[in-house]
Amino acid sequence: AQQLGTPLSDQEYDQFFRFLRNTLQASTACHLRELYGCQNSLVQTLDKYENHGIIPQGPVCSKEPGSPSFPSFCTFSFYRCIKKKYFLEV
Repeated sequence: AQQLGTPLSDQEYDQFFRFLRNTLQASTACHLRELYGCQNSLVQTLDKYENHGIIPQGPVCSKEPGSPSFPSFCTFSFYRCIKKKYFLEV
């Protein structure tokens, strides 16, 4: 365990900034989704990238308690953005 007030190790800094980069990227994608909607070609490209080349059709289920099903991937993505839970599993 690190002593309070000491700097992070190189590995800890790497992990810290990796999380910030990922969160910033997810937040930016959410901002684009909010501005342009799910039909925007850039938003669709991001959705396809997240889903290995396709956007899931129909209802989407998640492991999030209390919200097990969403009518579409777009609805699920908006939910993640609103809740700032960018890395929920589908």
